[in-house]
Amino acid sequence: MRTETAYVDWVRRFVNFHHRRHPRELGPDHVEAFLSHLAVQRNVAASTQNQAKSALLFLYKEVLGSELPWLDNVETAKQPQRLPVVLTRTEVDAVLSGMHGTTGVIARLLYGSGLRLMEVVRLRVKDLELERCEILVRDGKGAKDRVTMLPASLVDTLRAHLVLVRELHVQDLAAGLPGVYLPYALDRKYPNAPREWAWQYVFPSDRLSTDPRSGLRRRHHVDEQNVQRAMRQALREAGVAKPASPHTLRHSFATHLLQSGYDIRTVQELLGHADVSTTIIYTPQPRRPRRGEPARWALNRPRVRKPGTTASKFFRNV
Repeated sequence: MRTETAYVDWVRRFVNFHHRRHPRELGPDHVEAFLSHLAVQRNVAASTQNQAKSALLFLYKEVLGSELPWLDNVETAKQPQRLPVVLTRTEVDAVLSGMHGTTGVIARLLYGSGLRLMEVVRLRVKDLELERCEILVRDGKGAKDRVTMLPASLVDTLRAHLVLVRELHVQDLAAGLPGVYLPYALDRKYPNAPREWAWQYVFPSDRLSTDPRSGLRRRHHVDEQNVQRAMRQALREAGVAKPASPHTLRHSFATHLLQSGYDIRTVQELLGHADVSTTIIYTPQPRRPRRGEPARWALNRPRVRKPGTTASKFFRNV
């Protein structure tokens, strides 16, 4: 729903930019002018312009049935190269120790599995393979599925959590609720699926809400802002001054694996990056030795994992 809302907003801005003319009346020059305006006059971030570009691609290709091959020539906003904020292992321990309940479980999954925040809150019961210590991430960023690891230390916690979630699900069924939202109109093909246990959210909201798509009163997943607030409080209590967020736990997951000698291709697959160049940014940057200290500095290289140690074992104590 967030993507739909954002796309509608960009289409509205595009139409207003061209004095409310219908998109069918507008061509390549009009789209190029709008996107270039965002990059040059509005000085928007590259990610913002890319979202506008994706919205217009969807509009013309999926709604109006037109191709836009010339979009590659549009002037793009420059993406600043910034190193990600990463917490040390000590800082991670301190922050996670201050997060409890549902938000605490979510935070441990972010660090222990390298998931994005929205990937965690959208998890369904059937996405968890507790016996194999795996998580199936469905329709992740870029509409790609992937399998990532589930720390063994979280299995019992998740089992206990799911017992409570199931009790809530039984109460919802008894109250006659219509069940959860299913993507891609799957509820038309499988009308009973929204009420089946396998399709329920692993982290449901504690309150009901009205689905803007259907107008039905149902239970959605937990609000990601709850996790963000809990993380900010945990950072303050732990005395961590870095500008961290829940996504920082994913950055830390990647960096700590690479620091311990894990293959960058493995980390790329776990993170769901399409291009390894995106993963390389997490590669530890060696500190330049001061004059006269090269020998001592060389002794402080990151510990390399022992042969045969799996990534899941590395995060055993998350």
